[in-house]
Amino acid sequence: MYFPSWLSQLYKGLSRPIRRTTQPIWGSLYRSLVQSSQRTNPEFNSFAVRTNTCGELRSSHLGQEVTLCGWIQYRRQNTFLVLRDFHGLVQVVIPQDESAASVKKILCEAPVESVVRVSGTVTSRPAGQENPKMPTGKIEIKVKTAELLNACKKLPFEIKDFMKKTEALRLQYRYLDLRSFQMQYNLRLRSQMVMKMREYLCNLHGFVDIETPTLFKRTPGGAKEFLVPSREPGKFYSLPQSPQQFKQLLMVGGLDRYFQVARCYRDEGSRPDRQPEFTQIDIEMSFVDQTGIQSLIEGLLQYSWPNDKDPVVVPFPTVTFTEALATYGTDKPDTRFGMKIIDISDVFRNTEIGFLQDALSKPHGTVKAICIPEGAKYLKRKDIESIRKFAADHFNQEILPVFLNANRNWNSPVANFIMESQRLELIRLMDTQEEDVVLLTAGEHSKACSLLGKLRLECADLLETRGMVLRDPTLFSFLWVVDFPLFLPKEENPRELESAHHPFTAPHPSDIHLLYTEPKKARSQHYDLVLNGNEIGGGSIRIHNAELQRYILATLLKEDVKILSHLLQALDYGAPPHGGIALGLDRLICLVTGSPSIRDVIAFPKSFRGHDLMSNAPDSIPPEELKPYHIRVSWPTDSKAERAH
Repeated sequence: MYFPSWLSQLYKGLSRPIRRTTQPIWGSLYRSLVQSSQRTNPEFNSFAVRTNTCGELRSSHLGQEVTLCGWIQYRRQNTFLVLRDFHGLVQVVIPQDESAASVKKILCEAPVESVVRVSGTVTSRPAGQENPKMPTGKIEIKVKTAELLNACKKLPFEIKDFMKKTEALRLQYRYLDLRSFQMQYNLRLRSQMVMKMREYLCNLHGFVDIETPTLFKRTPGGAKEFLVPSREPGKFYSLPQSPQQFKQLLMVGGLDRYFQVARCYRDEGSRPDRQPEFTQIDIEMSFVDQTGIQSLIEGLLQYSWPNDKDPVVVPFPTVTFTEALATYGTDKPDTRFGMKIIDISDVFRNTEIGFLQDALSKPHGTVKAICIPEGAKYLKRKDIESIRKFAADHFNQEILPVFLNANRNWNSPVANFIMESQRLELIRLMDTQEEDVVLLTAGEHSKACSLLGKLRLECADLLETRGMVLRDPTLFSFLWVVDFPLFLPKEENPRELESAHHPFTAPHPSDIHLLYTEPKKARSQHYDLVLNGNEIGGGSIRIHNAELQRYILATLLKEDVKILSHLLQALDYGAPPHGGIALGLDRLICLVTGSPSIRDVIAFPKSFRGHDLMSNAPDSIPPEELKPYHIRVSWPTDSKAERAH
């Protein structure tokens, strides 16, 4: 059976902004779907009351009697209409003779987006009336019978214009939003990538797909959890943030290789790359090391990657956590462009600039810089002022812009104190060109790097809005970040420790002794997978020794080990060495499709506030229905109203 590529042709040349860049997406998306579908040769008309889909008919079908079902996309002069289904578009000729008056009445009076079934003959379009933009553009259907399956009321927005509407309106009418070409193909691409992942894991590498509970118990640390009341007084379930404990227990149980397309829950606000419920490709293996997990994931992505994209090249490059912060100012660097952070402390050892002197006089003081390519051409005075204000407001740091052309050092009077020899050394160290701008800052190492890391991304966005292409929208740049710290000081009490990843992460073999002397310096066997500046996966080698796990929980993290007694007991009963990883499926598909938000690759997502605008969830429950759960709602009081009484 022929599987069409109508969408790529229909949208040939169509492009839309993606993260402030421009990328044609429809053709590439659909070619990927076509190629993978052709391999499996799906039968789209089995079990259905149609003979063909709207997008599959070609000149090779001329003379055939067909039955089609779909939505009325468009009608012209009561003579033609375009019928649409998930597969494509086809032109239908409305009969004009008196004998077919009932058919004409149905097709002419049915509102756009009504659902109809038509039967007729495939014929050639008259010479000169072919439509090369439609894969079905050489043929049309001469209708004999028609049936209105369901009439459509006036729509809140036209399906073709859905992207122009607010996200709130789209989510309120999500079932209409799903009819759009982009949502159809985002979800179909997602389905096919997941299927390829299943094939790779189960059929090629012996993994077992196992479902784990979504009603669990509260776990220490991490994000806030959703609570589910039970009928036992004072007792609640928690929805799991991830299947972490279950996957480890499966390894203790000898399953050896587990995976799951897992639903996870976090009671926190939505962002473009996060929402309260999300999906992970969750993986765990026994008798594996960090290199083994990384190789598995590289092969998994290579196998499931859409065919029309450039092939995934493995192995992925690797940087340490320390190197990532020092070079890019973040632990999830976007490596599609340069503008790396350079240490220029030695250039300014004898400087007369006050804030540089002050920084270098302190034990961990440093001077760092990034180079903005053609910054003198693209950046305006107000941009420099905005950059300096951002540094002062958010980091309490000073930024010094340096233009290679001395005449351009406006808004930076201290730049006059930069000696010629220092300027020349800057040019050499940073490999700058005539129109470049250097941004300097000074202070404690991590703080200076974090600031420049933020400015690196902000300036990249700014340059691209002005017309420069820094990040190739067709490039997918993967990166492993390794050797994270095992612990971090708690924000509310820096003297206490919390897990940098989670409390089951194994320490680096070389740093185990530090747990008993200087735990803050211990590195972990944790690894993150980064794609184009977004963390799309994270995992670790786990602690499989009960004594070590108990020490970290009780002594270092001050956690109540009773909550995790089941896991500690399991580790005592012959737990194999094991490790794993979870890939954020929503975020991965979002990046692959070039969508601006993960909500565009989820069928029924939550809004920015975590609400389902279509069904108005969460919703209130009458007090009498809460009684069996032994809970009562305590309503917030209005202090002003109380005082008024």
